[in-house]
Amino acid sequence: MILKCKNCGKEAEHQAKGMCITCYKKLAWKPKKSICKRCCREMVLHAKGYCPGCYNFVFHLKKNREVTYKKYHNIDSEVYYKRLSSGCVLCGFKDVLDLHHLDGNKQNNSENNLVALCPNHHRMFHHTDFKEEVIRELKIKGFDVKAQKAHYHPVYNPSR
Repeated sequence: MILKCKNCGKEAEHQAKGMCITCYKKLAWKPKKSICKRCCREMVLHAKGYCPGCYNFVFHLKKNREVTYKKYHNIDSEVYYKRLSSGCVLCGFKDVLDLHHLDGNKQNNSENNLVALCPNHHRMFHHTDFKEEVIRELKIKGFDVKAQKAHYHPVYNPSR
């Protein structure tokens, strides 16, 4: 049924409370809030039980990571996927990977300078206690690794 909207005055199909659908959504409609499965906040859910932020994190993580590598590191998506598709060069883990610059220069994004490492081996590379072990393994695999200063020395389990 076409009526005149009592809010904007346009003749449009009647939604509810005498308003067109646009005015109704802006003024009268209150979306249902639920608890997000990931962050447990009460919000308007996007899809599959997640709030919009968690939905993007869960279902678009790979795309976001690719955009980040291109934006901040100027690494082509072709090079990015080529390096990451094979898995960690030390252990073969494929689910979560980081790109590491072998010479320590973040500006040098040549294919020969990038290597895929799992989070454990990447953290070990930057840890003073395990750095030499990882460098030795990388050299055995045929990578040219330059000596770099360790970034941090976190607490680790000495029973290793």
